[in-house]
Amino acid sequence: MKKTLPLILSTSFALTILAGCQDQPTPEERLDAYIKLWEKQDYDKMYADYASEQTKQTYGKKEFIERTKKLTDSLDIKELSVKRLKSPESDDQDKAALPVEISFETTAGPVSYEKQVPLTFEKQGDTENWYINWDSSFVLKDFKKEDKVQLTTIEAKRGDLLDSNDRPLATTGTGYQVGATAGQVDDLSTLATLLDRPVSAIEDALGASWVKDGQFVPLKTLAADDRSQLTRLKQVDGVTVKETEVRTYPFGKATSHLIGYIGSATADDIKQSKETIQPGEQVGKRGLEQVLDETLRGKSGARIEIIKPDDSTVAVAETEAKDGQDIQLTIDGTLQQQTYNAMKEDPGTAAAIDPRTGETRVLLSSPGFDPSEFTTGISQARLDALTNNPDQPLLNRFTSAFAPGSTQKPLTAAVGLKSGTLDPEQAYTIDGLKTKVDGFNVTRIHETPDPVNLHNALVYSDNVYFAKSTLEQLGTETFTSGLQALGYGEKIPFTYPMRASQISNDGSIASDGQLMDTSYGQGQMLTNILHLASMYEIFLTDGIIYRPTLLTDEKTKQVWKQDLLDAKDAAMIRDDLYDVVHAGFPLPADIPEVKVAGKTGTAELKKAGEENGQENGFFVGYDDDKKDLLVAIMIESVEQEDRGSPYVSGLVADVLKSHAKK
Repeated sequence: MKKTLPLILSTSFALTILAGCQDQPTPEERLDAYIKLWEKQDYDKMYADYASEQTKQTYGKKEFIERTKKLTDSLDIKELSVKRLKSPESDDQDKAALPVEISFETTAGPVSYEKQVPLTFEKQGDTENWYINWDSSFVLKDFKKEDKVQLTTIEAKRGDLLDSNDRPLATTGTGYQVGATAGQVDDLSTLATLLDRPVSAIEDALGASWVKDGQFVPLKTLAADDRSQLTRLKQVDGVTVKETEVRTYPFGKATSHLIGYIGSATADDIKQSKETIQPGEQVGKRGLEQVLDETLRGKSGARIEIIKPDDSTVAVAETEAKDGQDIQLTIDGTLQQQTYNAMKEDPGTAAAIDPRTGETRVLLSSPGFDPSEFTTGISQARLDALTNNPDQPLLNRFTSAFAPGSTQKPLTAAVGLKSGTLDPEQAYTIDGLKTKVDGFNVTRIHETPDPVNLHNALVYSDNVYFAKSTLEQLGTETFTSGLQALGYGEKIPFTYPMRASQISNDGSIASDGQLMDTSYGQGQMLTNILHLASMYEIFLTDGIIYRPTLLTDEKTKQVWKQDLLDAKDAAMIRDDLYDVVHAGFPLPADIPEVKVAGKTGTAELKKAGEENGQENGFFVGYDDDKKDLLVAIMIESVEQEDRGSPYVSGLVADVLKSHAKK
C-alpha cells in the first residue's frame, strides 16, 4: 500500500494540472461545430449557442430564426452543404475570418458561393468562447437585412391540342392574370366583388398551405378585352394584374367534354405531382387537358432574385422552363362541330370512327359547356346554374354506358352466326305485339311480315324473333362467350378512360328472361358509345375490331378483336342493315345524298312502379358506298314529342351527308 498511494496521488495531481491548462476551442473547431448545426438548419441552436452579441443586437432572435426559416421554406432550400476551406494563419487573438463554401438546392436550381465567416472571441455570461458574427448573406449571397427575396415561377408554354387537319382544339392566346400578394390585401370585399367570387374563396386561396407572405397568388384570369374590370382591379391595394397566356378553345361546347379545360394548380395538385408542379401553375382539370397534362404542360422554370431597396435586383438562381409538346388527335374538328350542331344540344352522346383504321373522328357529349368560363375562373353562381341545369351540361356521357336497345340485335346475330348456332333462314310465325316466350312476355313495337327470319327481324327490329332465337338456338353459354369476344366486360383500350360495356352487373346471365332481354339490348346490358361504334366494324371488316385510337402518333389498324364474323355473313348483315333504312319502316335516314345503312335502337328506362319510362334513342350507321365512317348517336328522352329512334337516324344521316361533302 505504501508503494501504491504516491502513484495515485501523483496521477490525480497530473489530471488536475491538465484540466486547469486545457485550451479553449480554436476558431476552426468552433466553426466546425457550427457547420454541423448549419447543415441541419438548426437555427434555434445556432442562435442560442453561437450567435455573437453583435448578431443578437442587429437581428434579434425572431428575425434570425423566423425569417431564416421562412426563407428556407419558401425557396425550398435542401441538401445544404457547408465546407470549411483552408485559411491562412492569423495572430489576432480576438477575431477570425474563416472561408467556407456554401451550396444547396432551391426551387430555381442549385446555388453555390464562397463566404468569409467572421468569428469573435468574447464573453457571454460566464463563458468565454468564439462566436459567429452572422448576417443575412449566410442564407443567400449578397442578401442584406433591408433586402427582399422574390421567387418567380416561369411557366412553360403549354402544348396545343390539334385536330387531324392541324386545326387547334386547344391553344394559347393572351389574357391577364389577376392575383393578390399574400399579406398585403386589406379590402377583400371589394376584390371579391370585382372577381365575382365569395370572400371565403379568396381567403382560402391566400391561406393555402403553399402560400407564404409576399407571394403572388393567382385568383382569376380575364380575357384581354375585359378592360374596364382590369382597370378597377389595378386600383385595389395588394392586387397585381399580369399579362399572361390564356388557354382558348376554338370549338367551344362541341369539344368541351373531350378537350376539357385548365386551371390554377391547387395544393393537392402540387402534392400529387411530387412537387413537379409549381404554385400558381396552370394544369389540366378535365378532359384531355387533364389526361395528357404532363406532356402538354412541360416543366415550369423558376427564378430567385434579391430585390434591393432601390428596386435593383441580384440574380440568385434560375431554371429555364421546358415547353410542353403539341399533341395531334385523330378527331376531325369540323365534323365534331357538325355532329354537335346536328344534335341541337339535346342530351346525348356521339362517336364516329374510321372502320378501316380504328381512328376516332368524333367523340362528344351533348349539351356541352363553355370551357373558357372555367379557365378564366367561373363564379359560384354560374357553376350552380350549370350544375342544376336538368340537361346536365357538365355530365360527360361518352365515358358512360347505356342500354343499347335494338342496336344490339345485329351483334347478337353475329354471335349466333359465328358460333354456327343461328340459322338465318329459320323463321318464326309471330302473332300480335305481345308474345309469351318460355313464360315471359316479350313486346315488339311493330308487327313484322311473316314468316320472321333473321332478315325480317333486323329490318323490322323484331324483339320476339331475337328472344326466341337466342333462347332456342344460341343458349346462355354461347351468347355470353360471344359477347365477351366482342369486348363486353373488358377495359376499352383507349387513350381517354372509358367505362367498360357490361353484359350485366356481375357479367353473367342468370335466367332465360335476362337472356332474352339482353339479346335485344335491354336487361342489365350497358354499352359504351365508342365501343358500340367499334363493334359495328365487324360488318365492314369481315369480323375484325380495330383498337380505337385518338392520337395521330398511335399505330392504326391494330387488331383488338378478330374472327368475329365470316365474310359471307358480314355481307349478309350489311344487306340487312341497308334494308333497315331503305326497305323497312320509313326512316329520316333514307336520304338521296347518301346511301345510309344502319340500325335503330330504343332503350326504355323504367323506374319501379312506372308504366312508361324514359326512352333513349340510338342509331348506328354508315355510308353504304364509301364505308369510311361509322357514326353512333344516342339521344335521351326521345319519347318526348314522339320522336323515337327514327329521329336519331336522321341525325346520323346529317353527319354522313356533311362528311360526304368533304
